Amino acid sequence: MSNFRTNQNKSNTNKINVILSAVIVILVLNVALQIWLLYTALNYTLDNDTGVATTAFFGSLLIFFICAGMIYYLPEGEIRKKNNLFSPSLQKKDEKLRQ
Repeated sequence: MSNFRTNQNKSNTNKINVILSAVIVILVLNVALQIWLLYTALNYTLDNDTGVATTAFFGSLLIFFICAGMIYYLPEGEIRKKNNLFSPSLQKKDEKLRQ
């Protein structure tokens, strides 16, 4: 049974490049937003206004989880495909090559 990951790894390289570029752009924008939230939280914390700092913290935490979830959509590299010993079919091939 195929899933998103196996279909993505079998797809055309142009499609993989587009997906990779889009995910990287979204991650960079999210990191820039997190830096801005950090700057805002530090400014308001120095002014003894913890309400904005707490909101900025939770917003940054939400963006962190979104970025962590986006990592799933990154395609596997060629080296990882070759060295993936968690796949039973690759384990059998690896055992045959070692014998």
